Amino acid sequence: MKSFMNDFKAFALSGNVVDLAIGVVLGVAFKAVVDSFVGDVLTQLIGAIFKVPDFSGIIWHVNQAEVGVGKFIQASVSFLLVSLTLLFIVKGLMRIGMNFRAQGNRECDFCKNFVPVDATRCMYCTSELEPVVAD
Repeated sequence: MKSFMNDFKAFALSGNVVDLAIGVVLGVAFKAVVDSFVGDVLTQLIGAIFKVPDFSGIIWHVNQAEVGVGKFIQASVSFLLVSLTLLFIVKGLMRIGMNFRAQGNRECDFCKNFVPVDATRCMYCTSELEPVVAD
């Protein structure tokens, strides 16, 4: 049992797990900010311009069934606004100098072990690797 607890402690406090936990918490907080900006600012501005604050009331009646077309339109508009907002935020961060490091792994051409995608030398066989260039 003690060995299991030591293994669990090593796993739970490893850098990757802590980084993931921090990323999830920050992601949830960031989502709240973006959702508020889209829902409380952009959607309301669009509603004021087009005099339609909410599309969710649009319903088609087909053979005794209600088809919520408006909810689909509302979700689609919200998705597009969130996507555009995130695009502008990322572009703005890149413009002020924040570099986003490539993440993930790739296979070493020589020893077939996995190394970070931006590695220039394999950590297992020490062969030189061509760097992956991000577009």
